[in-house]
Amino acid sequence: MNDDVERKHEYQCGECKLVVVIGARDPIKCLTCGHRILYKKRSNTWTQYEAR
Repeated sequence: MNDDVERKHEYQCGECKLVVVIGARDPIKCLTCGHRILYKKRSNTWTQYEAR
């Protein structure tokens, strides 16, 4: 894995519902209201698991 590429993920603020993009070293808080509870956005890709 290349260390120069920083992965960023989208989260949704629990207070104001704004979508916030956060990297690995960024503080976990909303940029507009400062709320610290963020929810990870759900993926649109299908995931299928095999049951045994």
